[in-house]
Amino acid sequence: MLTIDGLTVRLGGRPILERASASIPLGARVGLIGRNGAGKSTLMKAIIGEIEPDEGDIAKPSRARIGYIAQDAPSGTVTPEEVVLAADTERAKLLAEAESSTDPDRLGEVHDRLLAIDAYSAPARAAKILNGLGFDEEMQKRPLDSFSGGWKMRVALGALLFSQPDVLLLDEPSNHLDLEATLWLENFLKSYPATLLVISHERDLLNKVVDHILHLQGGQLALYSGGYDSFERQRAERAAQLAAAKANQDAQRARLADYVARNSARASTAKQAQSRAKMLAKMQPIAALAEDPSLTFDFPSPAELRSPMITLDSAAVGYEEGKPILRRLGIRIDADDRIALLGRNGNGKTTFARLLAAQLQPQEGAMNASAKMKAGYFTQYQVEELAAEETPLQLMTRAMEGKTPAAVRAQLGRFGFSGPRAEQKVEKLSGGERARLALALITRDAPHLLILDEPTNHLDVDAREALIHALNDYSGAVILISHDRHMVELTADRLVLVDDGTASEYAGSMDDYIDFVLGRNQPKEKKPQAAKPANSAKSRAQARFVKSELSRVEKAMAKLQADISEIDRAMYEPANAAPKWADRTMSDLLEHRAKIAAELEGVEAEWLSLGERLEEAEAA
Repeated sequence: MLTIDGLTVRLGGRPILERASASIPLGARVGLIGRNGAGKSTLMKAIIGEIEPDEGDIAKPSRARIGYIAQDAPSGTVTPEEVVLAADTERAKLLAEAESSTDPDRLGEVHDRLLAIDAYSAPARAAKILNGLGFDEEMQKRPLDSFSGGWKMRVALGALLFSQPDVLLLDEPSNHLDLEATLWLENFLKSYPATLLVISHERDLLNKVVDHILHLQGGQLALYSGGYDSFERQRAERAAQLAAAKANQDAQRARLADYVARNSARASTAKQAQSRAKMLAKMQPIAALAEDPSLTFDFPSPAELRSPMITLDSAAVGYEEGKPILRRLGIRIDADDRIALLGRNGNGKTTFARLLAAQLQPQEGAMNASAKMKAGYFTQYQVEELAAEETPLQLMTRAMEGKTPAAVRAQLGRFGFSGPRAEQKVEKLSGGERARLALALITRDAPHLLILDEPTNHLDVDAREALIHALNDYSGAVILISHDRHMVELTADRLVLVDDGTASEYAGSMDDYIDFVLGRNQPKEKKPQAAKPANSAKSRAQARFVKSELSRVEKAMAKLQADISEIDRAMYEPANAAPKWADRTMSDLLEHRAKIAAELEGVEAEWLSLGERLEEAEAA
């Protein structure tokens, strides 16, 4: 068992962990969650001994090997394959001894041990891990110094997974991964045979991989059984119970205070009043469930723009003349599209995004875009390159040159930078706050098209949910590159696969794509059949109409579901209620919820009917 007992850690005089305690059973698979800056990484560093606690203790299983990725990525002329194989230090040591030892008895022992630890299959196991993390056979043989920092961190992750420690500690392992590698990692961790403690903001990973959630808030730890959805339910129930208990105690305190005020001056009741005053003084207040200030994402609505916004006709794009990375690009983007780009890193998703953002020009073919269209393009580089010494107010004032101070403040306020928060230096902001600031900057002109390349890397679970709601409320078009499957599923209604030197519509669902990536449920090869006659123009037009109706209905469903979620939050977490539902009575909230649920039921029925009509139209 891994036991954290009364742990206190102060950094710069500020308490990060304060008498935190938890017991993690051996073999448990635990997701460590909490708002950005809560102290999750600090706790992990305390577990591995990198940080000495000010108070308390961490008891670890005796002789247990604890695995954790170092901050510095590996480098040099060694290959990814060599780095991963070297992570099994016992194997490396035994192989070296087998080469140098001249003692026949010892050589026998060495070879017996090499067989026992399955040392001779190690290269195949290492290759499988590296392949899952996106390294093809050629990449596995290249020197590390030929890779970027993100790919080097993948090598470090591969080495850690290969070493199979008894306690595996992972700190946001998907930050350097694409969706495909994230899916592989999730599948790998589901069958990991030892104790797992993972910091993650990936809702799907936390639901599918872990069996406990360790929640860090206000320096304290609380262990919940089940995955993330189970944690949210338990926490909502606890919040409701806590709110009821606090309301009861507040009423009791008010009654005691009233009695003391009315009876202290009267001789006949002075003693009773004094007794109640002591009771009031000793009564420990029940604190409401503490919540960090709600995060804010509010994209300004663009002016209306007729579709299509962008059309590509046999376009090719790349960085060197005559050496296109993507060819045969033919796609239409409408003013209300929600498109997710799928495909492994290195296949050209970012290149495609830069073409749509007009940062690259087509080398062949044509790209036609509306002259009035404005695009906002978000990348991680923008987050990293924000001037550390400047404030959000200074950055936005310069970006919105000529606009009034009120307009500048209003745009910052849309993303949670109101009042003094707008005047904090960027170097003092968390990673999530910097990401919000970058989003505020790229949307200052109310763009018609948002292109978001991995927008969630610095965002915690709650911030990601807020971003999903904001994207669903946004009236423009969205192009999304993300390894967060939950975000893709809730925001995208078109999937485009970037692979094999081109980009094309992916006909299946996200579940189909996941099965494809993991090699599950692949259809058996069918014998060729005679081609069916092409659909008539009438049936194609009917199919297009039904698709547009489906898109409208799906957006209505998403809006109604979001309203229900907001009402639920208002009922169970009043402090975090959206302004629309704040200060409503419980009966009012229940009445509105019932009406919206009834409306949703009708919209879902319409959605099913349209789905059947689409199948008929496409089959005609």
